[in-house]
Amino acid sequence: MNPNDDFDRPDKPEEACGVFGIYAPGEDVSKLTYFGLHALQHRGQESAGIAVVDSNKSIIIYKDMGLLTQVFNERNLASLEGDIAIGHTRYSTTGSTHWENAQPIYKTFKGGSLALAHNGNLINTQKLRAKLSQNGLRFRSTSDSEVIASMIASYAGKGKKIEDAIAKTMEQLLGAYSLVILTEKKLFAVRDPHGVRPLAIGKLNGHYVVASESCALNIIGSDSFRDVKPGEIVVIDENGLTSIQAVKPKKSALCIFEFIYFARPDTRLYGRLLYSAREAMGAELAKEQPCEGADLVIGVPDSGVPSAIGYAQASGLPYREGLVKNRYIGRTFIQPTQTIRQTGIKLKLNPLCEVIEGKKVVVVDDSIVRGNTSKKIIEILKEAGAEEVHIRVSSPPVKWPCFYGIDTDDQKQLIAANKKVDEIREFIGADSLGYLSIRGLVKATKNKRENFCLACFDGKYPIEVPEDIRVAKLILEEEKANS
Repeated sequence: MNPNDDFDRPDKPEEACGVFGIYAPGEDVSKLTYFGLHALQHRGQESAGIAVVDSNKSIIIYKDMGLLTQVFNERNLASLEGDIAIGHTRYSTTGSTHWENAQPIYKTFKGGSLALAHNGNLINTQKLRAKLSQNGLRFRSTSDSEVIASMIASYAGKGKKIEDAIAKTMEQLLGAYSLVILTEKKLFAVRDPHGVRPLAIGKLNGHYVVASESCALNIIGSDSFRDVKPGEIVVIDENGLTSIQAVKPKKSALCIFEFIYFARPDTRLYGRLLYSAREAMGAELAKEQPCEGADLVIGVPDSGVPSAIGYAQASGLPYREGLVKNRYIGRTFIQPTQTIRQTGIKLKLNPLCEVIEGKKVVVVDDSIVRGNTSKKIIEILKEAGAEEVHIRVSSPPVKWPCFYGIDTDDQKQLIAANKKVDEIREFIGADSLGYLSIRGLVKATKNKRENFCLACFDGKYPIEVPEDIRVAKLILEEEKANS
């Protein structure tokens, strides 16, 4: 595969998944879940699904491949009546792109059943799968999410209370997991002991809602309440909300890329509005990486725009919209023609020639992974008449792959792992290139460095990654590159 022809793959760490759950008797829980998932669509575009507990106390699931609007309509939502619901939008991290890997996952056990939706990635999936297989369990999918659901169902089937079954399972899981689980009578929200992936709780008309991001709570009119704590099981039922500290919390390690790129700007994490944090990243970037003689600042839409505004304000340069994004391109399943491949990124980004012609332009983006998109952006800006293009990145160089639910490339494909900054500048064709430091990034979050996972920047993994997992990722990326 020629990376320059890698048309439909963004030059970003690709998304985690989005999860949503609601316990609200008397409310239209399937539609509330649908709208909550709509706010989380950016976290996964491969598949979508909703599970509800109906009036007969049976779990009903509808899921399919594609975007939320492709999977659901008024008719199938109307068939999902109940008091409790969970939902999921999926981006494939563990497990390939097949219907069987769509979520929620459904499992039965002696005395009941459950549905589960997962955001994150385990690093001991193969060992757990092998252990369960030896005990006679069979799997329909290749995802780690089914492994988690199977473990919980197995313990519940042996007579454990569902809360104890979840806690027993958590003791054996290594990696990142934020879960929503429903049974016939209860909704559960679960977070790994490091809190790698976010999970928020809200209140709606006296009921409780949980979601990957607070923006999904806001969109349905729910007030944010608090975050699920690392290692906690939140139980929501007719008696309200109960907290169980199932696993001892470990070093806090929220993924810093939630602040940089993944989460929506209207989401709050650690009490900080992400739009404000991203503006602050741009301001720090302007202090660390000024650009003397520049005429204006533009952002790479959408995620680079807040930092570009912050950069412009801190540097005293005017901010202008210089790239227009086609927000309807999404993830296309139609293969482009060679002619369209040659235009490449112009399907997604188009320059405003009158704004940039003859100008020395500072372009602010949130990250560079492989460099191919940055290279194309610079080409179209210069074709549109920009005199100079100076790239500023509101995060540090990405040098290490992620193993906790973000689909970054292997180190061989990470440009900053293999080239110095000036070599990257030369490859992408920029007149200058500057990155934000880790110190400046953390300062913008108004939090402490020790609260984050920064492994993609510094190689310090908060959850030790077994060597076989590292090797497996390398082999997988080599297979992708040769396909």
